[in-house]
Amino acid sequence: MHAPVLVLKDSLKRESGTKVHHANIQASKAVADIIRTTLGPRSMLKMLLDAAGGIVVTNDGNAILRELDVAHPAAKSMIELSRTQDEEVGDGTTSVIVLAGEMLHVAEAFIDKNYHPTVICRAYNKCLEDAIAVLDKIAMTIDVQDRVTMLGLVKSCIGTKFTSQFGDLIADLAIDATTIVGVELGQGLREVDIKKYIKVEKVPGGQLEDSKVLKGVMINKDVVAPGKMRRKIVNPRIILLDSPLEYKKGENQTNAELLKEEDWSVLLKMEEEYIENLCAQILKFKPDLVITEKGLSDLACHYFSKAGVSAIRRLRKTDNNRIAKASGAVIVNRPDELQESDVGTGAGLFEVRKIGDEFFAFIVDCKDPKACTILLRGASKDLLNEVERNLQDAMSVARNIIKNPKLVPGGGATELTVSATLKQKSSSIEGVEKWPYEAAAIAFEAIPRTLAQNCGVNVIRTMTALQGKASYPYYHGSGENAWIGIDGNTGEITDMKERKIWDSYTVKAQAFKTAIEAACMLLRIDDIVSGIKKKQAPGAQGPSRPTIEQEGDADNENMIPE
Repeated sequence: MHAPVLVLKDSLKRESGTKVHHANIQASKAVADIIRTTLGPRSMLKMLLDAAGGIVVTNDGNAILRELDVAHPAAKSMIELSRTQDEEVGDGTTSVIVLAGEMLHVAEAFIDKNYHPTVICRAYNKCLEDAIAVLDKIAMTIDVQDRVTMLGLVKSCIGTKFTSQFGDLIADLAIDATTIVGVELGQGLREVDIKKYIKVEKVPGGQLEDSKVLKGVMINKDVVAPGKMRRKIVNPRIILLDSPLEYKKGENQTNAELLKEEDWSVLLKMEEEYIENLCAQILKFKPDLVITEKGLSDLACHYFSKAGVSAIRRLRKTDNNRIAKASGAVIVNRPDELQESDVGTGAGLFEVRKIGDEFFAFIVDCKDPKACTILLRGASKDLLNEVERNLQDAMSVARNIIKNPKLVPGGGATELTVSATLKQKSSSIEGVEKWPYEAAAIAFEAIPRTLAQNCGVNVIRTMTALQGKASYPYYHGSGENAWIGIDGNTGEITDMKERKIWDSYTVKAQAFKTAIEAACMLLRIDDIVSGIKKKQAPGAQGPSRPTIEQEGDADNENMIPE
């Protein structure tokens, strides 16, 4: 069953040859099979038990694989693929695993026929170049300013997710948020930083329809002295600080020797004067709202409330950055360095509202905000978590389109066209690479096939009909065949243009690249050397000297477990 094992040391075992290839391919296929059923709009959900004992219900490929605990190194690297895809483009996490699993599956036959893995990898890389060329040909450019097209695109990309049942809601939120935080870089390029400048605030209660994008920032804080400070200010002047407004304490133990009784009151007076000076420097600029990331003493609070200034303390650094972006203020490190230009005047309204049991401060109606908050309402925490995951995907799709406004057909149509074109091209390839190239071309059909399986239609009939329509690629006929695919809801074979089922070019290209490159990497592994020490039973002897065994003796050795 196993390849010969060369025992180099008690703790170092090595397994090599084609057996390793088979083990790697089997492990990768196992990972792909776990999330195969979560591809497409009619997909199954998975219920996961996380380490803390909580449950997560989702059909997001990356969220499922993140919770998996696998021992096989090849399976681990497959899981890493979906994380890469999620970080790069935010969508297509399931497709990339299914595609990589299929690429490895078709390579198994060639490994059995003693093809060298390098030959297979060479064919795969050639296949990838040609696939990207086909994508470039069938991609169409759209106008990012056209909201209806953008909405259709984001909707079709998250149509496979759980929240697609709520209609346009999530797509609207995603487009609004990414449009707000987009920054022009010149030469027609836009940069959208989702992680830094878009905050998703989940508040259980209310209905999902109450969710909205705020033109500004919302934070889970109340003013320091609720009775004395204003909770609603129109057009506030905002000062943001990164320094404490309280008396500095000594670094370590501080000793002060007091000889006279009056010295004690002098000491206290000095502390008070220090804080009074700090407050005076700030109040000079007539702010309405002072926000600091550090502490704010009772005395400072008294001076502010006397001057009619509201204050918020101990704010997170990330939130402070968002408020700065939204209101146009500059975060100041020392109050004595304050200038008029540091005061933020871009916000239209500061208001503290009570939602449920908690108070939230809103800094909204900003003139030209470059940061925003998405307020999500919903019945339960689980629902909100799933909506947030889907919203992240939707925002990533919107960001990809803003960065690279090119579309390709969805519903497996792109993969079918790529497959048909590459199959045709394989006949012109000479030498031994022809067969792995053709096999890789057929592997692309895994996506439409999986879609058909998840719709519950007759897979063989649907795939045959699709291949019949796609086998006259676009450069033969009128150019319409590139858009024939499967409607994931009904399982019908339709024109993706009419049904408005699109995919982002960036997501597709990234999925193809990641899947094929990962398949090549796993195929080129011919040795697994384990350096994990086995725990010795108490009372056992110490480590013996390293022994080199012959192949014949290896059968009696404890093998690496499957």
